[in-house]
Amino acid sequence: MTERTTSPRRVLVTGATGYIGGRLVPRLLEAGADVRVLVRSPQKLTDVPWAKDVDIVEGDLGNPESLAKASTGIDVLYYLVHSMGAKGDFEQTEREAARNVATAAAAAGVSRIVYLGGLHPDTDTLSPHLRSRAEVGRILLASGVPTVAFQAGVVIGSGSTSFEMIRHLTDVLPYMPAPKWVRNFIQPIAVRDVLYYLLAAADVPADVNRTFDIGGPDVLRYGQMMNGYALEAGLHQRPIAALPVLTPWLASQWVNLVTPIPRSLAIPIIASLQYDCVMHEHDIDAVIPPPAGGLTTYRRAVRLALGRMRDGDVETSWQNAATEGASSNPLPSDPDWAGHLVYTDLKEKKTSAKPADLWRVIESIGGDNGWYSFPLAWAVRGWMDKLVGGVGLRRGRRHPDRLQTGDVLDFWRVERIDRGSFLRLRAEMLVPGRAWLEMRAEPTADGGSIYRQRAVFFPRGLGGRLYWFSILPFHGVIFTGMANRITEAAESEAATVHAETAVADSGVTDSAAGTPPESPETAEAAALT
Repeated sequence: MTERTTSPRRVLVTGATGYIGGRLVPRLLEAGADVRVLVRSPQKLTDVPWAKDVDIVEGDLGNPESLAKASTGIDVLYYLVHSMGAKGDFEQTEREAARNVATAAAAAGVSRIVYLGGLHPDTDTLSPHLRSRAEVGRILLASGVPTVAFQAGVVIGSGSTSFEMIRHLTDVLPYMPAPKWVRNFIQPIAVRDVLYYLLAAADVPADVNRTFDIGGPDVLRYGQMMNGYALEAGLHQRPIAALPVLTPWLASQWVNLVTPIPRSLAIPIIASLQYDCVMHEHDIDAVIPPPAGGLTTYRRAVRLALGRMRDGDVETSWQNAATEGASSNPLPSDPDWAGHLVYTDLKEKKTSAKPADLWRVIESIGGDNGWYSFPLAWAVRGWMDKLVGGVGLRRGRRHPDRLQTGDVLDFWRVERIDRGSFLRLRAEMLVPGRAWLEMRAEPTADGGSIYRQRAVFFPRGLGGRLYWFSILPFHGVIFTGMANRITEAAESEAATVHAETAVADSGVTDSAAGTPPESPETAEAAALT
């Protein structure tokens, strides 16, 4: 590889709010790059730790003007956008986006494009999504700007779509009737190795303009990948029966029902698994040497992903990608409601818990922590959404007790968070209208707090009105119970924190009274257990 220049490299990352882009940006910053990101909604970066360290340009790949602005003065452009779950003629949309990027990069004098596509066999019968990825690579390679087009297979990492599909299929099903593609060969790659190659691509010689296959050291059947996960997760290996009657369409419906992956994502993933996706060449080794210690094995990649999940340290997730068909518009301010039909459900409850205690419960809602009211009703609503192709209730949350703007929370998305006082969630279940849920923690004069909860619904047509009135009888049970139990949980948590503080204070007193400190040997033994 060539040596880095002494001045900071100016880098543009498209897809910075996505799974790979959201991990690449902080690593580019750590490497000393001057980073700019092009995003449709800068609000999604509100709580991202690195947001203050990058130049944010609002726009998208379909807007040549915003692309021209974002590409000015850039040395390396990363193309990390793919319309995985898009409907309609997404291939045409992808072609236009790639042409726009190629034109903008050439006009701005960009010296390198780095693109991440997919491994695929050499055939004329590729699935639409694999075909589209390959075509985007060809357009960029023909741009006149030196391009490295990586072709990667299944990416394994905490929060990746492929890993989550494997995880949920294996966790849920003790016996798996599966499509015949479980016998196909896959060459997975750890997300850490994908990031290694993306970072190193900025330094390849200027005359390199070609595709490179990248993959991990293991070539496995898809069924072996599921059972490899089972072993790392402490589960029994799953008997797998390959059934020829399970067409890609039927298989995608099955995946939609038993995993959090919505149908819009399951269909292209399943379609892509109809082929053996393995490396056809290893030319990358002559341009970018393997990482120190070698590429990550599949089992180790799974182990690392599970460890990240246990630690609540999932950096980015497939969940935070935009959901097809879901409302993406923010809630209008109350004065803007004039002239619109809006339904609201208001609940409030006074509690002796301090606002900070109440907020901890609010921010940790959802996922494994539940919704504090009528679990069966929430579960049924989630299954109904899955049946019609929605996201369902099982997407969970990225972090067990902390949220940030743009995070997914089951079938909601965090639209706004004023940490310590206010949370607004936007519904992403399929409903005939637009829906939000707000929760507030407000202090009272006596040191307690008031919990305020507001559900807001903008109906669409007659169906929206009928939907609201059909669920209205359940609001008294679900939303009233939710307000009651959230405040009860806040009071219980406050009592627990108070008790733990008292015990800790007692421990400090005992130590001060002469309790001998731990010996180094004792401390070391405790650290190893």
